[in-house]
Amino acid sequence: MEERRCRFCRERLTESFVDLGMSPLSNAYLQPEQLGEVEFFYPLHAFVCKECLLVQLEEFEPPARIFQNYAYFSSYSDTWLQHARKYAAEARLKLGLGQDSLVVEVGSNDGYLLQYFQEAGITVLGIEPASNVAKAAGLKGIPTIEAFFGRQVAKTLAAQGKQADLLIGNNVLAHVPDLHDFVAGMKILLKKDGVVTVEFPHLLCLIRDNQFDTVYHEHFSYFSFTTARRVFEFHGFTVFDVEEIPTHGGSLRVYCRHAEDPTRPVHIRTEKMLEKEDRFGLNKCETYRVFNEQVKETKRNLLAFLIQAKNNRKSVAGYGAPAKGNTLLNYCGIRTDFLDYTVDRSPHKQGLYLPGTHIPIYAPHKIQETRPDYLLILPWNLKEEIMEQMALIREWGGQFVTAIPKVAVF
Repeated sequence: MEERRCRFCRERLTESFVDLGMSPLSNAYLQPEQLGEVEFFYPLHAFVCKECLLVQLEEFEPPARIFQNYAYFSSYSDTWLQHARKYAAEARLKLGLGQDSLVVEVGSNDGYLLQYFQEAGITVLGIEPASNVAKAAGLKGIPTIEAFFGRQVAKTLAAQGKQADLLIGNNVLAHVPDLHDFVAGMKILLKKDGVVTVEFPHLLCLIRDNQFDTVYHEHFSYFSFTTARRVFEFHGFTVFDVEEIPTHGGSLRVYCRHAEDPTRPVHIRTEKMLEKEDRFGLNKCETYRVFNEQVKETKRNLLAFLIQAKNNRKSVAGYGAPAKGNTLLNYCGIRTDFLDYTVDRSPHKQGLYLPGTHIPIYAPHKIQETRPDYLLILPWNLKEEIMEQMALIREWGGQFVTAIPKVAVF
């Protein structure tokens, strides 16, 4: 085997962060006819670089395979659409965007965000590698290039005069195995006075709130503000602002400009965020070493709850079929012996089976048909939205369950 090296600074990777055993690709949902076929499982073991403190997985499958037929469509979450609409309105005001501006989103999915800029009369362009998702964006009228973003795509667009006033990368930085190619591409594609915003789940929240299920093969890297800033500064950006936002259990929105652009001063929030991470201990390897033990405790507690429920003749169903749910279920060894089925609003997942566990996915009306005693919410970051949508389970005494940050019954 090749020696493990950090994808940013190339330091040898020797420090373990969390070992979740063997797992299939989290978005490799199965058709019924595939249930008897061989599935590929890969080590789901995250390491932390002792030099730059980037938490990362090894690359076992190229992005072209992971994203060739992507099952996640952003527009099926009301909460996420509200977040996108609010961001678009704020960005237009904060950055002074108008009809002469160009907004480009990398990893634009099904146009969930760009549609709100387009509605305001702003020219938009999406860059999305998954062909099925890019097609959905095109059907909405969102101009979308089907490509993996990097230097080459950026050079091509820049040569066509398509440099961005606002370049967005929401929840895409983690999906990039070649960080240098990706961020260098952003440098090329951004206008001289333009702004980059990126959003990513905050590593501090992942550790503090035990969000180990957000570790899966599609997420190559996990960022603190300190490390993300280092990555962008390496490529000639200045990080001039940062905001804490509630998405995905606690995320950061980071604002960057060209280092040579003096027009946007660095906000005091950046220094305060560095201090917050230092106080938490993200600058020390010791902080990362304790995470694995609390993950094991969560597994034991969830299995204990499910064993007791089944011994008491209670039925348990799932809500949602997110990638994070597949990490949780495969790590804990939960199959249809514990979870009868799960449901999902996305028609792109209904009728399929979860990878590894082979738990069937139905439409939400299945819940009313079978009236389970417990409903395990797999996308816990959307707990409030789901509990409101599925409040009907109270009619027969049903209860909601979450496993993250710890097992809780509502």
